[in-house]
Amino acid sequence: MDARTKKEIERRRTFAIISHPDAGKTTLTEKLLLYGGAIQSAGSVKGKQGDKHAVSDWMELEKQRGISVTSSVMQFEYENYCINILDTPGHQDFSEDTYRTLMAADSAVMVIDAAKGIEPQTRKLFKICAMRGIPIFTFINKLDHEARDPFELLDELETEFGISTYPMNWPISCGVTFKGVYDREKKAILTFDNFHGGRQRLAAIECDITNTEKLDELIGEQLRRELCDQVELLDGAGYSFNKEAVTRGKLSPVFFGSALNNFGVEPFLESFLKLTTPPLERTTQSGETVSPFSDGFSAFVFKIQANMNKAHRDRISFLRICSGKFERGKEYFHVQQNKTMRLSQPQQMMAQERDIIDEAFAGDIIGVFDPGVFSIGDTVCDPGMKVQYTGIPTFAPEHFAVIEQIDSMKRKQFAKGMNQIAQEGAIQIFFIPGFGMEKVIVGVVGVLQYDVLQFRMKSEYGVEYLRTDIPHEHIRRVLNPDFNAEDYNLATDTRWVQDVRGKNYLIFPGEWTINWALERNENLQLQEFNEM
Repeated sequence: MDARTKKEIERRRTFAIISHPDAGKTTLTEKLLLYGGAIQSAGSVKGKQGDKHAVSDWMELEKQRGISVTSSVMQFEYENYCINILDTPGHQDFSEDTYRTLMAADSAVMVIDAAKGIEPQTRKLFKICAMRGIPIFTFINKLDHEARDPFELLDELETEFGISTYPMNWPISCGVTFKGVYDREKKAILTFDNFHGGRQRLAAIECDITNTEKLDELIGEQLRRELCDQVELLDGAGYSFNKEAVTRGKLSPVFFGSALNNFGVEPFLESFLKLTTPPLERTTQSGETVSPFSDGFSAFVFKIQANMNKAHRDRISFLRICSGKFERGKEYFHVQQNKTMRLSQPQQMMAQERDIIDEAFAGDIIGVFDPGVFSIGDTVCDPGMKVQYTGIPTFAPEHFAVIEQIDSMKRKQFAKGMNQIAQEGAIQIFFIPGFGMEKVIVGVVGVLQYDVLQFRMKSEYGVEYLRTDIPHEHIRRVLNPDFNAEDYNLATDTRWVQDVRGKNYLIFPGEWTINWALERNENLQLQEFNEM
């Protein structure tokens, strides 16, 4: 590998930002982009009328509802680092997209609401990060609101997640009396004001903690005494800092701040970039590891998105580059289709904004034009490598509905829209034997995905449909060859469906109907959806 390629890979930092809804994840993303110079003024996810919307919330539905429903990819430069941020949906109904995105990240920033602490979605996402063993950084947000005791928050993190914590800074009060943060490394406080509403970069006022007179002037005698006592307790009873433990995901550096008002954001970014790792090794299906510094190019598809650009109505596949260097115009090998191909219109992203690129390096996320040949989890590599990365799990749908087209004149648009959105992994389509595409069963992980489906089908494909929810919650794949439900003794509310590849499934309204089917059909072989 040449020296330039090696240097480019070493300066890559690729991370995902995760949280429970409304903890401030997208706001933090915006402020990181602001400090990186990628944007000049930060938007707000839940803005006032006339406010800018968040850059990472590009879909019209996201702007209307004030929530993130799809993962966004953004790249920017900061102090000689090339940073790839993956902003993810926080709402549990879109967690499948978040899980897939975490597979493309080398580290994660977990945003926690200082008033609420750990919430259900945070627990789920942390488990995925822990499973991969990637570094996890914690940003405890919204200190400008009333908050729980910071020692209590740290204890909750350590007890619930079984990891050690090390506060990199410490909050000086909270709510209306919030004065800023104490930087433990510099042994100085950074005080801020919020007159600008958090839209511009903040200049920090540094003051050594031993400068009693200036401290009293800045934060008051009472807060100064409280701060000194808390810092003394931290230094005496807290965990020691260990960078190796951070790299292994066993120690989480903790930062306190307020993303909305820029409190503690730039110190967080600077510390994070020094502590997090360059691109990590990746494991193949055969159990081998591929170094990011391998000469050969390799990547996997972790996300597919249709119609990001309304003018072109195209489909983009997002690839995480795992090793080597990508070069535009060069032929690469698509493992799943067993053929060489050129990756068309390679581009890097700022949410829905794109720039065509000539090269990219391990750690980067690139989008390529996809005429329908890629699936989530596919591997692309140099023809000589022929590696195959471990697949990305598909989650069993928990909600089902019958979707029926209204206008038979729009049959093609209906089929195209349903198939494209299904290929993105947002929904799963099942066919009713004996019916065509005009009436299908759609399974989703969360019910809000039905709202997204309806919105996108109407706005992107000009199609409306009838939706009838059905009370089914469980799905099993049928392993018996030449299966026909009429040959088996099944409960009347058990439904037989098939996927796009013709594989047979049964969907059940409850666990008892699964047991009922197995007890009355000794030769019936069922498999959990997630085991496929």
